[in-house]
Order: sequence, then C-alpha cells, then structure tokens
Amino acid sequence: MLETIKLKKIYENRVLAVNEVDLKIEAGEIFVLLGANGAGKTTIIMLILGFTDPTSGTALINGIDVVKNPLKAKKHVAYVSENVILYGNFTARQNLDFFTKLAGKTGLTDNDYDKVLKRVGLPQESFNRRVGSFSKGMRQRLGIAIAILKDTEVILLDEPTSGLDPKGGKEFLDILRGLRDENKAIFMSSHDIFRTKIIADRVGIMHSGNLVKVIEREEMDRVDLEELYLKYIEV
Repeated sequence: MLETIKLKKIYENRVLAVNEVDLKIEAGEIFVLLGANGAGKTTIIMLILGFTDPTSGTALINGIDVVKNPLKAKKHVAYVSENVILYGNFTARQNLDFFTKLAGKTGLTDNDYDKVLKRVGLPQESFNRRVGSFSKGMRQRLGIAIAILKDTEVILLDEPTSGLDPKGGKEFLDILRGLRDENKAIFMSSHDIFRTKIIADRVGIMHSGNLVKVIEREEMDRVDLEELYLKYIEV
C-alpha cells in the first residue's frame, strides 16, 4: 500500500511543486495521476522514491516512512521511468540479471527471464540482443519486466505508455491488469486520457502542484473524462 500525507515540496527558487497532497493507493488498485507538464506528477514520484526530500509531509510505502527508512522502503517498490535507464552494452537477459540481483533477487534462471520477457511482449530474437539497439517502446517493456521480477508490493510508473504503438499500448494494459490481479498497488502518471479511462480504478487530476480532483471508477463510467479533466485544469 502507498500513502502520502500532506506531502509538500517547495524548491529553492520558491516554486511550489507539490502542495499538501493526500493520496492512498491500496493493494490490487491502479491509480492514475493525470496532469500537464509541470503539474507536479513526477515530483510526487520522486518524493515517494526518496530521490528528493519533502518540504513537509510524509510518504509511506507499506507503512514505512521513505525519509526515515529509505533503504527499507525501497525494498517494497519498483519504478519504471518514462525514459528507462538500462545498460546498452548488455543484452535484455543481462539487464534483467543485473537489476534483479541488485534488488536482492537471486536464483533466477534464463528460463525465468525468458518467461517475463515473453509476458511483456518482447520478441524471442531480442532476448540476447544488446539493449542499445532497442526502440523506446522495447526499452519500456524491458523496464516493466524488471519491475515484475523484483516482485514488490508497490509499482510506480512515470508515463509508461510513452513510445508505445496502439498494439503495444493494449498489451501494456493487459500486463497492468495481470499485476493488479496479483494484488500490486500501482501508481501511474500519464497524459494518456484514453488508456487511463480503460485501466484506472481511480484517477487524480493534478494542476499547479495541487491534487484538484479524485475520480472514482463509478464516476468515470458516467462522465467524459477528457471534458472533466479540461474543466479542472482550466479553473
């Protein structure tokens, strides 16, 4: 489970990036945060990961304070960024091996790696290819494969559908459904309103650092999400 309590970040130049945001994402839930560039979505993720310290407030991963116990908290979370950082001279399998061992996962075999690479839709011929030749979409898939193998309770995704074609986007949503069925708490930032409406259990709208609206699934089924989003960011 993931929770933020009055989470706030003011940068040194006095820019208010995140303003006392309260969030709670439960196990078996997909929560998507919508917002324009600069709305504060990525800053919230950086605060949750402990990559930057909050001005005030708290972020909890499985009840663990990410500032007070950063290493303990990180054991329970996997992160996939918009631009996945991988080793270009390593193959897909070698990247999986390196990052899963870095996360403390040992005893995994090539067969385990192949299963997860197939699950995320990478072609067999790419398993032993150097990642430097991968497209952005392929790198995204590999990043998700690493997150799956880390097998953490919480998964953070920053613009994960960026660079995916329609077929890849559909396959990605299938992967998310599978992770939700495995009782993962999934927090995703996105610009993609269409896919958000398909997959999200709840949606938050960020504007100028403020969480201005949280939309439940029942409401999403009744409204035009794009119209509602535009209404709140234009206020």
